[in-house]
Amino acid sequence: MSEPLRIQPNLEFVQELQAIGGQDLKKCYQCATCSVVCPLSPMDRSFPRKEMVWAQWGLKDRLVNDIDMWLCHKCGQCSEQCPRGAKPGELMSALRNMAYRNLMGPKFIGEWMSSIKHLPKLIAIPAIIYLLVWFVTGSLQGTPFPLEHGKIEFGLIFPGDYTIDPVFVLVFFFAVYTFIRGIGKLYQGFDTQPKTFVLGYHPPENIWVSLYQVLKEEVVTHKKWKDCGEEEPEDTKFKGHLVLFYSFIALAVVTGIVAFTHWGGKVLPFLHMPYPMALWNPVKILANIGAIGLFVGLIYLTKRRVAPSEKDESSYYDWYLIVLIWVVAVTGMLSQIFRIAEVAGLAYSVYYLHLVSVFMLIAYTPWSKLGHLVYRIAALTYARRHGRLSTEIETDKNKVYVI
Repeated sequence: MSEPLRIQPNLEFVQELQAIGGQDLKKCYQCATCSVVCPLSPMDRSFPRKEMVWAQWGLKDRLVNDIDMWLCHKCGQCSEQCPRGAKPGELMSALRNMAYRNLMGPKFIGEWMSSIKHLPKLIAIPAIIYLLVWFVTGSLQGTPFPLEHGKIEFGLIFPGDYTIDPVFVLVFFFAVYTFIRGIGKLYQGFDTQPKTFVLGYHPPENIWVSLYQVLKEEVVTHKKWKDCGEEEPEDTKFKGHLVLFYSFIALAVVTGIVAFTHWGGKVLPFLHMPYPMALWNPVKILANIGAIGLFVGLIYLTKRRVAPSEKDESSYYDWYLIVLIWVVAVTGMLSQIFRIAEVAGLAYSVYYLHLVSVFMLIAYTPWSKLGHLVYRIAALTYARRHGRLSTEIETDKNKVYVI
């Protein structure tokens, strides 16, 4: 005879969920409409119905280790079709927001990232760092807005070798280290959950093959997002994310080329590239294309967020990221314009703001909504490796289905 399972609700956890976006979860009466209308929910252990009942019961351990919250793309169909207005999509989003805050330390960063009241503290860290740099270099130059042969050179105030590169390299590896630890913690939690078996499905030989398949079949094409629907506003959201994704890739390539030619040029002089780059330099052209792409993607996503919608409500996490990327894009473009126009006061000031915003974008990524790019890819990779598939998949020989 099986032992009865004793459920011990975590009421504090329920209250926390309600405070960060799951305030309507108590309205759910388990009709399963949400799982039926979800285009990504699998036939076995479908979501978000089970997440709604776990949340109502306060089953924290089940929810924080739930892989399905990362498979959801928050298209909002479940919230729109819910007959009780329980908004399951908002609950799934609230769970991810909670994960951003609590998944990895330092815990104070997660706490600061969760509320606008802590935003001045997040800004203050890079603002003070680069203000001190500006004060020191400006004192050495004899002016806060120096010119080199009548031209503006940002390196006169913010030397790349001594201020920009060391700081951003440290920040980058800090974020990477945090993500690695976070993924390890995610996988430990996933391992405690029941597995799904798939008839005729042969899992990839290892996790790296799974990762390659996820990148090729889902990330590069955003296919699962397309499965969420092609009507407005899903199509606007899809286009915005896709353009923004490839714009970030273009800018990352530019950053890599600049770093390689700069530091490599110190060893092999022929690699050196003069700065500032001419506007017709291919690297500069790619940088400007990436910047324009940022603006296009941001326009799509901002339009999506400001439009009233019963499907997808906006949280502080949503607006923090959108506004921050806007600041990065606008200050980056204006820095270039003011430099070319030789308006030193504005050029240096705006470039300072650009450095502060880029620092925030990179350093706080593991605790921001941008972190879902890493955590979702990690979850999809795990799901493919272990047979937890959110839709029917194709194999070389035939189609296979979840059982």
